[in-house]
Amino acid sequence: MSVINNIGTVVEVSSSTGREFSQDRCNAIKIAAGHGVVGNVDGGDTIKHRSRMEIDPAQPNLRQVHLLPVELLEELDRKGFEVNPGDLGENITTRGIDLVNLGRDTILRIGAETVLSVTGLRNPCVEIEQFAPGLLNELAYKEGGNVKRKAGIMCIALCSGTVRPTDEITVYHPEGPHVPLERV
Repeated sequence: MSVINNIGTVVEVSSSTGREFSQDRCNAIKIAAGHGVVGNVDGGDTIKHRSRMEIDPAQPNLRQVHLLPVELLEELDRKGFEVNPGDLGENITTRGIDLVNLGRDTILRIGAETVLSVTGLRNPCVEIEQFAPGLLNELAYKEGGNVKRKAGIMCIALCSGTVRPTDEITVYHPEGPHVPLERV
């Protein structure tokens, strides 16, 4: 693993115990290895996403922790959308890391203890359109014949810890060729 030159930061953290679309901002979230955000409805070792549970409820949960860059929220604000940290369901809002262009299995060390492994892209769903009409087209659109997804990334938790705003995020790229993220 090699360290990327830029180190990002945590802007906000959010969690929810229910099936609400948006997450509630809080002072800190606890991450448990193999589970994700403690107390969050999406935590656990098997999938919790409703549509994926219908297919196979025993499949591994590759969506334990959702990260989204604050730069995306700022871009959406310039386009007239009012979207705050936690509104799109993310657990960790970041600054300074091009999340959607990280490779699969990239390691993120957050603060002193928490370690996440990047599994893929969040696939924006119709609930985003219900949150703000026109927003889905900003987060998932065709570009050069491919669907471009900008709604953040999904991770699994490798090491437990507490994540707070202002924590540093260090990025470790996996050895070997870059494997672009796909939706999970």
